Amino acid sequence: MNATSEKESAFKIVSNQLTEAIAAPKCHKCGCLHKTVEALSGTEAGKNELAPSLAKARSVFVPKQYDCLGCPVCYPAIAANAFVEAYPEVGAGLDLCPTEEPDARPGWPPLPGDFYVVRYGAPVAVCTLNSEALAVSLANRKPDGLAIVGTMHTENLGIERAIKNVLANPHIRFLLLCGEDTQQAVGHLPGQSLECLFRNGVDERGRINGARGRRPVLKNVSPEETRAFLNQVELVSLIGEQDEEILIERIDAVSERNPGTYAQPFAEAPVKRIQAADPTRLTLDKAGYFVIYPERRTKKLVVEHYTNQGMLDCMIEGDSTGALYAEAIERNLVTRLDHAAYLGRELARAEQSLLQGNPFVQDAAPGALLPISPKSPAETGSECGCSATQEGYCQ
Repeated sequence: MNATSEKESAFKIVSNQLTEAIAAPKCHKCGCLHKTVEALSGTEAGKNELAPSLAKARSVFVPKQYDCLGCPVCYPAIAANAFVEAYPEVGAGLDLCPTEEPDARPGWPPLPGDFYVVRYGAPVAVCTLNSEALAVSLANRKPDGLAIVGTMHTENLGIERAIKNVLANPHIRFLLLCGEDTQQAVGHLPGQSLECLFRNGVDERGRINGARGRRPVLKNVSPEETRAFLNQVELVSLIGEQDEEILIERIDAVSERNPGTYAQPFAEAPVKRIQAADPTRLTLDKAGYFVIYPERRTKKLVVEHYTNQGMLDCMIEGDSTGALYAEAIERNLVTRLDHAAYLGRELARAEQSLLQGNPFVQDAAPGALLPISPKSPAETGSECGCSATQEGYCQ
């Protein structure tokens, strides 16, 4: 294909894709179309061969409401790519993309949870309540307007996390509730509680008026945050609905009336994230140390407690992790929090070993003792001559 034919082919693609964008109302207010038309209009071809198509596209513009929805098929992007292939030298200098890839944004969401981030710049958050498989399925299908989808199991912490994560993204303007709400065994009703929050607000104690869940009290969000959330987001309640096609249709429908980025986003100090590091020094517990065994013959967990001089002073046996560490605490065999954490971790590993039949080797406690001088077996109480105080090292 010669250069003239290449350019003619590119013009045809650009015109066809702009026609598709003109037919899609969501494109009229999208930065992808605005930016592409603006960039191409400044080129020689844009002022001549492509001028009629660009003029038609410009005629459907409405004020931009989002930079990019991250659509699976982006008509302006296809048009721009065709132009760049035909005019590589001109295309290299064009600013065609309105934003970075919207699928991820550092720091958002600020709080962890059972959710899947789809795209930062989209207007719809979906809560599937107790329907976890539905959340996974919608995340995999990635409908155009979907920003984030996840579950919610409690009417206090669950709603609080939703409020904080939504407020951290001013592009989110709708919260779609769907899936199964009731957890009969626990009695949480996060969906019904959210409906009441939007309808009735909260009282002076932070309790959601009219909510029937067990603990519908918002203790970790301020009244200002709650008001900002209710102002920013419109609730679309389809509690009980689990049909993916119906939900995707509704996501598309509310996206079409997206009012745009919230003009008064709530300014909150970010939650401080602390990067934990492995301890560099082991501090001994004055009460002694433990050696843990999963005893397969009796199907019991056994804990031996030693003094820091290496003397066995008692043995505790039981059927569960909880029973053993509760007994150890009751007998004052643990005086340090890090020691208690270590004991719980190793007991849980031993319990899994007993249940699954896997080998168990007790891990060393985190950190390391300061260098010590070698001592004789008689001094250490250890047959191998090492320091018997190094928990988990000598068993």
